[in-house]
Parts: sequence; structure tokens; C-alpha cells
Amino acid sequence: MARFDRSRKNKKTSNKEWKSPQDPDAKIAKMKDGRTRLAHKVEHGVDLETGAILSVTVQDASAGDSATLPETLTTAAEQVEAVQPDGDGVEEVIADKGYHSDETLVALDEIGVRSYISEPARGRRRWQDKKTGETPPEKRAAQRALYGNRRRIRGARGRRLQRRRGELVERPFAHQYETGGLRRVWVRGHENVRKRVLIQAAGCNLGLLLRSLTGVGTPRSLQGRALSAICDLIGRLIDRWGRLTGAWGTKWPPAAFVGSSAHCQAA
Repeated sequence: MARFDRSRKNKKTSNKEWKSPQDPDAKIAKMKDGRTRLAHKVEHGVDLETGAILSVTVQDASAGDSATLPETLTTAAEQVEAVQPDGDGVEEVIADKGYHSDETLVALDEIGVRSYISEPARGRRRWQDKKTGETPPEKRAAQRALYGNRRRIRGARGRRLQRRRGELVERPFAHQYETGGLRRVWVRGHENVRKRVLIQAAGCNLGLLLRSLTGVGTPRSLQGRALSAICDLIGRLIDRWGRLTGAWGTKWPPAAFVGSSAHCQAA
């Protein structure tokens, strides 16, 4: 295979020419470390208020971010509506510059969702037609959506949301794919990969729920707090018992208890 690859004239690989017979859904893509592999593309929709994962979609690795955003946003909106049927639903979308495109901004503007998508450095845009000098209707809508998004991301709230996106959206990826070792899966097909990632995402949401309820998110931190929790419980029981005996007119603490305590200290 190495000799064949060296003698091959056109070494570029295309999804139109190359296809995996075992996993047709896998597409040729460049990985994070620069390698080229057959892969699947996973996207998360995360709530910036709580950090919970709302949607997990698995799509073609050859598709761009702006092309895969509608499915992820639709899935997240369905989950929000299922949890809060009387709520306002998804009102804002915060994403990085890979999702910036005229079609995405116009679509979000049409459905009434405010966009906070980072704008890449593309230079000055020309909206007028070169022949007529007028702005076509489709370019006018793109211009309005783009300028509105630019105004929002340059504001104080837009910068704050982008910082929060870098904190809360990237964290589940680190937990699942770096710490959780989910960069490589041993299942085939979009549906099976999505089930595998959903199990991992459910674990992340359960950990978030435990941390919000108990303040403890890992077993090791629970070990450190077990003794303090027991001592706190004993202290509360003694305090409650002292109040009850005070109300009954009983002497507290009893003489026998004091004597036993003094004996233990002397020993």
C-alpha cells in the first residue's frame, strides 16, 4: 500500500471517488491534529444559562458549519419546547465565525431569532450590482441581517455572550471527547454514533444536575465532604436535641454525658 501510494499521481482524496464499504455515512475529513480520516461530524446545542446540552446531532463530516446549523438549532428548539411548552423558545443563537454566512443570518432573521455569530475578516462587502448600481432584494436582506449581527456582536452584551460561549459550549466537548475518550468510536452509521454520543451527553447533564443540587460533582470530591457532612449532621442533631430538652425543662447536657466526656478527655 505504501508503494502504491507513492506511485499514485493524484494523491488528493475526494468523497465522490472514495467511500467506505463498511460505513457509508463516514466522510473524508481533516481531524484536529491535521490527519485525514473517515469521520462523522458531531454538533452540540448548549444552553448558555445553565450549561446543559440541549441537542446532539451527527452529520456528514464534509458539510460546513453553516450547512449543519439548521438541524442542530431545530433539535434544540424542539427540546426547549418539550420542557417549556409555554415559554418563548429559542430567542438567541451564539456561535463562532465558522457558522457565519449570508444564508444563515437571513434565515435566523426571518424566524425572529437574534444572532450573535462572530464575523470573519472578509474585507469590505459590495452590495450594489456592478452593471445597474442598485442593490438586489436578496442582497438587501443579507445586508440588513449582516449589519444587525455585526452591531450586536460588537456591543458589550455580544462580547459577554461570546466569552460565555467559549466557557460553556467548549466544556462539554472537553468532557466527552478529550476526558471521556470519545474521539474514536467503534460503531458505524450516523444513527449508532448519535446514540453513543447521546449516552455521553446524558452523563454530562446528570453531572451538571448533581453539582447544582448537592455542590459535589465527582466521587473524589464526595469523599472529602463525607466526613464534614457527617459531623455537620451530628452537630445539627445535638443542637435540635438541646432545644427540645430546654423546652421540656430537662438539664442539658446530662451529667452522665459530661462525666463520660471528661473521662474521655482525661484518658
